Amino acid sequence: MLTTTIKEAEKYNYLGERFQKAFAFLRDTDFSVLSEGKVEIDGENIFAEVQEYVTKPEKECKFESHKKYFDIQYMAEGEEYFGFIPLGELRKDTGYDETRDLEFYQFPEVSGRLHLQKGDFAVVSPDDGHQPRCIGKAPCKVKKIVVKVKVD
Repeated sequence: MLTTTIKEAEKYNYLGERFQKAFAFLRDTDFSVLSEGKVEIDGENIFAEVQEYVTKPEKECKFESHKKYFDIQYMAEGEEYFGFIPLGELRKDTGYDETRDLEFYQFPEVSGRLHLQKGDFAVVSPDDGHQPRCIGKAPCKVKKIVVKVKVD
């Protein structure tokens, strides 16, 4: 699923070579043999972060964004609610951490959310605020693959 505004529809090439490599990695990899940590795909242009955690209450999950990379958040095991909102609708909470390519935001009054289940993914652009790791039906263990695709 990709969601954005019509004004932003052509800003990024979601069918470009980097995205093709990222999706091939997701299609062709046996995630049951991967443990937590970084997996290189194409140097710093494309890499994956294998994450394992237990989902948390929504109020314990912060909204965040990234400037240097897109996220493809893929659910390998488990399920979670995943909040999203255009970045322009969020108020900054912390400063941007360039080393981690990460910034956190205050909770908005309203936001959208997705129910991500095994096999689902969400593509998050640098223009999106997102809130991963939220409890879906009940707290559960998740194995998520976050593929980082460098912005051109």
